[in-house]
Parts: sequence; C-alpha cells; structure tokens
Amino acid sequence: MVGWLKKILLALIAAFVLFYLFTRPEDAAEAVRTFFGAFQSIGTFFTSLVE
Repeated sequence: MVGWLKKILLALIAAFVLFYLFTRPEDAAEAVRTFFGAFQSIGTFFTSLVE
C-alpha cells in the first residue's frame, strides 16, 4: 500500500513540475537559478573559512 501511494505522489509531483515549467518558464528558470545559487553561496562560505 505504501509503495503504491509513494508512486502516485511522485507522479503528481512530476506532473506539477512539468505543468509549472510549461506554463511559467520564466518563474521556473528563476527557481532553478535560486536553488543553484544557494549551493554557490554555501561553497563561497566554506571557501572563505578555509582561506
């Protein structure tokens, strides 16, 4: 039962992401930039600790 529910939930999330990507591509691109920007900020932080 749990595996079946997990597959349905994953399919709904994937459908939402695709819907969002095709209906609002600018906002989706900004979300991706923000997500990867967070990783860049974390990397900058740790680099500054090492130096």
